[in-house]
Amino acid sequence: MKEPYRWDNYSDQPYPLKDKNYKKEMRKSQIGSLLKTSLISLFILPLSIVMTPFVKRKKINSNDFFCIGVDFERNPKETLQMIEELGVNRILLRIKLWEMDKLPLLKEFILSCKDKKITLKILQDREHVEELSLLQKDLETIFASLNQHVDIFEIGSTINRAKWGFFSVDEYSRFYKTAYDLKISKFPHVKIIGSGVIDFEYHFSAHTLFNLYDYKYGGISSLLYVDRRGAPENMQMGFTLQDKIALLSTMVWLSPKSTHELHITETNWPISGTAPYAPTSEYECVSEELYSDYMLRYYLLALASQQVDSVSWHQLIAPGYGLIDNREGIKKRSAYKTYKFMVQNLKNSQFLRLDIKRGYYILQFLVENKLLQIHWSLKPTTLKNEDFFTVFSHEGEKIENQTLSIGSSPIYIYIKDAV
Repeated sequence: MKEPYRWDNYSDQPYPLKDKNYKKEMRKSQIGSLLKTSLISLFILPLSIVMTPFVKRKKINSNDFFCIGVDFERNPKETLQMIEELGVNRILLRIKLWEMDKLPLLKEFILSCKDKKITLKILQDREHVEELSLLQKDLETIFASLNQHVDIFEIGSTINRAKWGFFSVDEYSRFYKTAYDLKISKFPHVKIIGSGVIDFEYHFSAHTLFNLYDYKYGGISSLLYVDRRGAPENMQMGFTLQDKIALLSTMVWLSPKSTHELHITETNWPISGTAPYAPTSEYECVSEELYSDYMLRYYLLALASQQVDSVSWHQLIAPGYGLIDNREGIKKRSAYKTYKFMVQNLKNSQFLRLDIKRGYYILQFLVENKLLQIHWSLKPTTLKNEDFFTVFSHEGEKIENQTLSIGSSPIYIYIKDAV
């Protein structure tokens, strides 16, 4: 990664671009593409909103739904142990195109992951965006080395942020088409997904899905963060998390450029008191307790949508936003236990229904022929612990109180003889 771009090793992302003149000139050079983004979204977004009620839910494979992001260089021995302990079937890894020398180390780590399904996010820099011949060469090296071991290759990431190297959707489309052409010519069995728009900025998503470039996506990737809105149930411009998922799923369904497959390949909340490791300011940060609650509720709402094929939590080990704080040894946060218990109960589940009444949420699943309900409430309330209930906290501790406190932390209630 060359100047004016610089990588922030604390928060695992590029630093903001400080050269304002450079940013201004680059955006001017892409004015045509930016205008196309505006015009396409003016037509596609209203159409998608109208069509959203008509898109059928899919049957999501819960075994592959839960995915955890992993840094293969960060505490690799402990990471491999914790991947097994968490019980996930899918992990997401990242490779930086400006660090191709680390490809052998990445492959060694992947081979140590045994039977896990791998999603590999290929991160770009400006050199590879501008020099497509260099991109083709390095992608061919990656595909040749890893195509037998990687389930999904995500081509590019965070395409609507200049600090990540793209200044327009057209630039990204040429970038993705380079990967697509390589797949068609030499690696037809490789599965590649793309788009990689971060946050609820679907005007960019619309342009990636509706354009004249000759390529197809094997699925759409989205970095659907909602952390700046606080709780996952909070609205943004009248849209809840589930509304955002439904709208994006509708655009994917309408688009001739993609299979109807949607992967959320990055989301999290920053944790209070962890600067400079937190990727945002302290204002957006939450306590470790809320981080755990929000994570679980995000997963539950996304799974209940039955429109998202996988959600990758970003990530396992990261002091500012991960399940593990590794600043002084390995410290497992409450969210680690929460994630483990979630996967343990839901990775072989069948979703039945979601009921919402005045901020009170009940999700129902069938788990090994047992009825499981998961309750939480945006306004603290209580529920009688019936004799036919078996109740667990979000961390997996059995609750035997006669009165159950229902609030921010979801609780698991198995209903005896309900099936």
